[in-house]
Amino acid sequence: MRNTDFRLSLLAIFAGVFALISSCSYDNSDLQNDNGIDSTSTVCLEEVMRAKTLVAVTNYSSTNYFVYKGKPMGYHYEMLRAFADHLGVQLEIKVTNDLKTAFIMLLKGKCDLIAQGITFTRERSNVFGFSEPILQSRQVLVQRVPNAGDTTYHRIKNVLDLANKTIHIPRESCFMERLESLSNEIGQPIHIIEVPDAGTEQLISQVASGEIDYTVCDGIVGLVNKTYYPNIDVKLEISFVQNIGWVTRRECPGLRKELDNWLNGYLPSPEAKQLYAKYFRNPKSAKIVKSDYYSVANGRISIYDEVLKKQAKEIDWDWRLLASLIFEESRFMEDTVSWAGAYGIMQLMPGTAERFGVNRNSTSVENIAAGVKFIKWLDRQLPAEVKDKNERIKFILASYNIGPGHIFDARRIAEKYDLDPNTWSDNVEVCLLKKATPKYYNDPVVKNGYCRGDQTVRFVKEILRRFEDYQNLVKE
Repeated sequence: MRNTDFRLSLLAIFAGVFALISSCSYDNSDLQNDNGIDSTSTVCLEEVMRAKTLVAVTNYSSTNYFVYKGKPMGYHYEMLRAFADHLGVQLEIKVTNDLKTAFIMLLKGKCDLIAQGITFTRERSNVFGFSEPILQSRQVLVQRVPNAGDTTYHRIKNVLDLANKTIHIPRESCFMERLESLSNEIGQPIHIIEVPDAGTEQLISQVASGEIDYTVCDGIVGLVNKTYYPNIDVKLEISFVQNIGWVTRRECPGLRKELDNWLNGYLPSPEAKQLYAKYFRNPKSAKIVKSDYYSVANGRISIYDEVLKKQAKEIDWDWRLLASLIFEESRFMEDTVSWAGAYGIMQLMPGTAERFGVNRNSTSVENIAAGVKFIKWLDRQLPAEVKDKNERIKFILASYNIGPGHIFDARRIAEKYDLDPNTWSDNVEVCLLKKATPKYYNDPVVKNGYCRGDQTVRFVKEILRRFEDYQNLVKE
């Protein structure tokens, strides 16, 4: 993550804030403009643009960020992608389901914003900068619908009945603040247990299974989870309507202004309304959550995970990288045939498939093994000068897509024009793009003629981007 002198100077200020986070009671006195921060500063936005990367923290859940059948999905995830595209930068996502950890990461400058459903409160606004509201919701109690004949568990119908009940909530959520207020209002204790490293939906699942009796969530999240768990009740509202949005550091008004301007144009758009309906009004959501290939519940990418773990060892790859390559090629659909005649789950061209011992009648497991052999062969074609493993992977992926001949041409162009022939990013990839121009594909150093390299450059980026998502969401 990027570091600047002005950020380092704030660490002393923030050190006193960290101790206050767990109570949701923040002291604004140290964060006024007399701390030397210009309220019109755009330095955070400039850092994002200079680094060409927006670093965001979110959490994994059925609405925010998850993988389903190999595809990264989520309401806040897709909005983050759209905002990063608006800025023209890459998106780097960090994941934690512990909100206290997310706040500390933001204050320490390890991310640029928190992109999940953060409830606006006065105390939080004293320390953080909130975006324009993205959603509005009420806090609701999550409880089970009693089974017929069950005399030991009673559904709560009035907030007064919360007296002496035990409610589990995620650590650092502002459900704590609301429950403490309710306890004072009803004049009876409510026993509140904060659970570290547990997301709201994990606790909802525990209510549904009977592990705990009660939790609290935002009403929108409650309605979505009601489709997954028909035995939960989310009717009892315990708060007024509250705004929900994203969070930046207070000393980053330039980034926040850019975000707000984008949100004001994006949220009324048909695209945003379709995105909301996709995650909050889609009856198919229950099917996704109950699937064996829903990462939040099962930690799986595809039905081939065990095969990929075994085969990836043959090439010393992370199996999730191999999974990302296959998703890009075939979406894990074994009967896929490309316009060029490539077939199977690894989309091998007929000549390549034959060379490595498979045909159209081969199984997907056999196709994967052949694809791995092809990757191993491509690796042997690369010169030893490409020493960095991560760069080498990019060359192999590019060669898998367009053939090693065009990649070798791009390396020779790079060398001729004083770029690094052993580095893909911003060097050889640039030269591959130039091979669509006569000046370059007619150059004597080029042996394989014209090619459109934009698809290959995009191919590599998409696989690596998805690999990052898989690393965030699926255990190794």
